[in-house]
Amino acid sequence: MQNMAAHFETGLQFPHHLAVDTIRAALLEDLGLAGDITTNAIVSPEVTSEAVLALREDGCIAGLPLVEAAFRALDPEIVIEPHVREGEAAAAGSIIARLRGKTRAILTAERVALNLLQHLSGIATATRHFVEAVAGTHTRIVCTRKTIPGLRAFEKYAVRAGGGFNHRFGLFDGVLIKDNHIAAAGSVSAAIERVLASNGHLVKVEVEVDTLVQLEEALQHPIDAVLLDNMAVPELKNAVARAKTVKPTILCEASGGVRLVTVRSIAETGVDMISVGALTHSVKSLDIGLDF
Repeated sequence: MQNMAAHFETGLQFPHHLAVDTIRAALLEDLGLAGDITTNAIVSPEVTSEAVLALREDGCIAGLPLVEAAFRALDPEIVIEPHVREGEAAAAGSIIARLRGKTRAILTAERVALNLLQHLSGIATATRHFVEAVAGTHTRIVCTRKTIPGLRAFEKYAVRAGGGFNHRFGLFDGVLIKDNHIAAAGSVSAAIERVLASNGHLVKVEVEVDTLVQLEEALQHPIDAVLLDNMAVPELKNAVARAKTVKPTILCEASGGVRLVTVRSIAETGVDMISVGALTHSVKSLDIGLDF
């Protein structure tokens, strides 16, 4: 895959170390115990073909290294010539890449490659729309943990390809005290105090609040960020102003039901980040085909 990385990536860090296992699992799921009984009956092993990956609608491309991994798993000698870079927007009708290799490999890996490319490109495209909607503000669009199990690293990569940023990758790399944690602890203060007593100084702490009263309580503690959940725009603006007055360096994140038509007004409240779960949990795949 390293030969493709220089063509596909533009400063993006693709999780290459996870690609092989992900592709292996996907191909095993598709091939089962008997392999591709349709292709193997029709096509001789020595036959080669040329094919193109073609974009059927405008969009932003992400996931080409996975495409390469899928085809190369079945034909190590396949030649793939990219025409579009990772994170690049392209118009309907564009050729994304050309392939030359064993016909069996191209036909057998086609669905795995397309499923991943379409899904990740859909995420990148949706992210690009949100990023463009808040252009001119200092607000970042970030993703959430609402991802397909096993694909999180790739989905978060696709968000970056679309111009967005990542929130935490899992439960292990940052503290986020949510409403149910507060309910279990008994109060905002109790939850924060227990977290601070249990984690080291390098661990960032964010607290979710949904009222100005909870915000005031959270601001009395050495936290790094507040997640302002499901607040109306006027209340959100007041919350950001209050948080920055008490703690000028605190990060303010807005979350909850964010849509493309509302994201600009949310950004204009002065929040540092807007988290959008829809970028990964309900995104529409980009229409991409493979044509011989």
